[in-house]
Amino acid sequence: MRDIAVFSGSAHPSLAAEICGHLGVDLSPSRLTRFANDCLEVQLQANCRERDVFLIQPLVPPVQEHLVELLLMLDAARGASAARTTVVLPHYAYARSDKKDAPRISIGGRLVADLMVAAGASRVLAMTLHSPQVHGFFSVPVDHLHALRELAAHFSRYDLSNTVVVSPDLGNAKEAAHFARILGLPVAAGAKQRFADDKVQISTVIGDVGGRDVIVLDDEIAKGSTVIELLDKLRERGAGSIRVACTHGLFSAGALDRLQAFDDVLEIVATNTVPIPDDKVVPKLEVLSIAPAMAEAMRRINVGESVSTLFEAP
Repeated sequence: MRDIAVFSGSAHPSLAAEICGHLGVDLSPSRLTRFANDCLEVQLQANCRERDVFLIQPLVPPVQEHLVELLLMLDAARGASAARTTVVLPHYAYARSDKKDAPRISIGGRLVADLMVAAGASRVLAMTLHSPQVHGFFSVPVDHLHALRELAAHFSRYDLSNTVVVSPDLGNAKEAAHFARILGLPVAAGAKQRFADDKVQISTVIGDVGGRDVIVLDDEIAKGSTVIELLDKLRERGAGSIRVACTHGLFSAGALDRLQAFDDVLEIVATNTVPIPDDKVVPKLEVLSIAPAMAEAMRRINVGESVSTLFEAP
């Protein structure tokens, strides 16, 4: 490999350490301090000059703190004469702000992408952006990975002869259809309307779910309001057992407790793109690691190989 330096922000250091383990490189040290006036300062404590620098930082709560930390890391790498600086963005929180659906609002996903490029990002490695158009918000190359291979490998261990994949809404239906093709399953989708961040209505489920076991697939679960609304519709349509899967398991506001309290929900599967709460036992939760895929993508970026083979079915 070309000379490489990998740094982690404070958002998810355990994922960064795991990625470095798969890459076979040391995680380079950095220092984050806070001035008396509450401003942050970042120091990259390893040589960056003419090196291929990777900065690992998912935008997770507190999102604004972690965003500013990432911008400062980018500026520090540029000021240290890095040959190329790649933002490794396992979760891009502002991707949900991807359209102007009300008067006088900002398209935050595009604005934050511009901020990263202005701060010194040469390219971006992202995982499961909220919608395809977010890819185009960046004016630098973007390698957009997904976790469908990891999720499919997990579910392929089960008897899926009477199973259907269900997307909570039509916006995620394309990803659900891809996932269903990998597993050789039919697909269905909910017809959803969103009235507020935590208030949604699913009027019906499009597709045959009666008498079938269900895998609900979403890109992220935060408060869980969409998934819980979908579960009610699935029960009305006579669905059998339910397994819930997502890439980004944010699980805020007690979402995990609510989901695992349902008897017909056998399993909740998420990846470690974001830190998963570990302060209590969650028997139904299964966390899959995306570190091997991220490490392999970083290796391919470093040596100039194609990243597209990472999308092939397991």
